[in-house]
Amino acid sequence: MVVANKISGFIAKASWIRKMFEEGELLRQQYGADKVYDFTLGNPDVEPPEAFNQAFLKLAQDPIPGMHRYMNNAGYLETRAAVAKSLSAASDLPVQAGQVVMTCGAGGALNVVLKTILNPGDEVVILVPFFVEYRFYIDNHGGVPVEVWTDPETFQLDIPKIAAAISASTRAIIICSPNNPTGVIYPAESLAALGEMVSAKEQEFGSQICVISDEPYARISYDGKAVPNIFRHVKNSVIVTSHSKDLALPGERIGYLAANPSMKDVDQFMEGAIFSNRVLGFVNAPALMQRLVADLQHESVDMAAYQEKRDLIYNALTEMGFEMVRPDGAFYFFPKSPLPNDVEFVKVAQKHRILLVPGAGFGAPGYFRIAYCVDKGMIERSFDAWRELAKELGLSG
Repeated sequence: MVVANKISGFIAKASWIRKMFEEGELLRQQYGADKVYDFTLGNPDVEPPEAFNQAFLKLAQDPIPGMHRYMNNAGYLETRAAVAKSLSAASDLPVQAGQVVMTCGAGGALNVVLKTILNPGDEVVILVPFFVEYRFYIDNHGGVPVEVWTDPETFQLDIPKIAAAISASTRAIIICSPNNPTGVIYPAESLAALGEMVSAKEQEFGSQICVISDEPYARISYDGKAVPNIFRHVKNSVIVTSHSKDLALPGERIGYLAANPSMKDVDQFMEGAIFSNRVLGFVNAPALMQRLVADLQHESVDMAAYQEKRDLIYNALTEMGFEMVRPDGAFYFFPKSPLPNDVEFVKVAQKHRILLVPGAGFGAPGYFRIAYCVDKGMIERSFDAWRELAKELGLSG
């Protein structure tokens, strides 16, 4: 067999989004694209901010000599300095360019961090529901995922449960705020409690536990709510992020990792991260994108458009009887499945040409994900289908 048994098994477990995309293609061919309502992919439908276009045009018209050559594996110093300056302002800590590595998106950053810190058999706590790739990224580097549920009603951190899951083998905890797939933001008091608990566990086991904050949605928040900076609350912490969502550049694969300057042995960690970035095959983040995002650290897409879509869906679906937590950020809903079997519910929704992803794909059976980074017109056209679905399932709306 040309494909390893483990990879075959992983493909079977991770096929839901891909499967729903393929089903969507068949339905679009059969009924027409305007009659299929695809909420499966977290692929921004907005364009990058105008500041990006202007920076792109300027660089194209006045190219920098040697701008496409190799650079330091950590990235251009001026770009890392711009990131560090932005993080320093957010955290009130002296983040330096030497504590930043430019990466191939947040996925690349997360793999670099895990490669740097994990020994075979080390445990990584992930919070349910979680981004589906976490399990595979951890396995890439010999780690063992330990799944811990957030509060199933609010999806907020359950600190006692996390504490109970930490052992002498725990090397890291991955958090994501605003969260994919729930859209919740973890407040400052929760992060402070997490930091205190982790510090106590480090003393108990004589270990160092890294809290990895996955933040590609950190600039997409609503109702004036801010996303707290992890560096303020957890000493041994690393931010991994990308500009896929805040600048609407998912195909450009540009992001970074940044270490808390207060981290124990931070220089040693950075040396390992730069080495790992190279040997994993990323070598360095895309040169052109590094040049462009350096001056865009305070830019973002129009959040009002996303908030409008959030409110549109939330008001309509809750009136129909669907139960869900109102997101504070990102662009996802994670409602409760009206059927005990979320996979069966998604199949029923598909009969109404509504494409969704079952919660089982995020480690959380009994729920489903709606990605609303889609055309507003499609959302509005879908409501009749949603009403028919709710009627079929006997929801009281």
